[in-house]
Amino acid sequence: MGLFGRKNETDTATATATGTAPAPVNPDLAALTGEYAIDPSHTSIGFVARHAMVTNVKGSFTDVAGTLHLDGSDPSASTASIDVQMASIDTGSADRDGHLKSADFFKIDEFPEMTFRSTKAEALGGDDYRITGDLTILGTTKPLSIDLEFNGSATDPFGNERVGFEGKAEILRSEWGLTWNAALETGGVLVSDKIKLSFDISAIRSGS
Repeated sequence: MGLFGRKNETDTATATATGTAPAPVNPDLAALTGEYAIDPSHTSIGFVARHAMVTNVKGSFTDVAGTLHLDGSDPSASTASIDVQMASIDTGSADRDGHLKSADFFKIDEFPEMTFRSTKAEALGGDDYRITGDLTILGTTKPLSIDLEFNGSATDPFGNERVGFEGKAEILRSEWGLTWNAALETGGVLVSDKIKLSFDISAIRSGS
């Protein structure tokens, strides 16, 4: 049973056709409806790029803020708003991080933030969801869909009510104006256009 205790339309139609009643909404999960603030100290957005055509370079943005609205009775009414400070990029190499912050890539002096504003949410069945929205990088806004898995909810030792999600998506960085590259003598380029994104999100219920 997913976060919102909802079955997808196919499951509901099948249950109706066979005369089996849809599973009831789990009141405990439905009780998670509300407003949440992303916890920056337990949240990161990661990325993977192919380097020199032969290996992967991994990194993350560690300064992430935002809000979630979770709707237990109607998952499609759930929303997300995320702001990422580009200066928080960390690939494990100070020189590489400096290059990524420069005018060749993220131009952080001019564009200090990357943002995501959701426009659609879907329950896919089980603990799986998809959220679609507008991703803005370097002042360019394009749609992005993120597949999410609900990891659960808990009350931490400090009394905070938490929910957790992990997700993934892929983009072509050139679509957001990230076009810097270098040709290799053996053919190909230094940095892949396709970037794999990962999301580890912990959020705290507002007012808890």
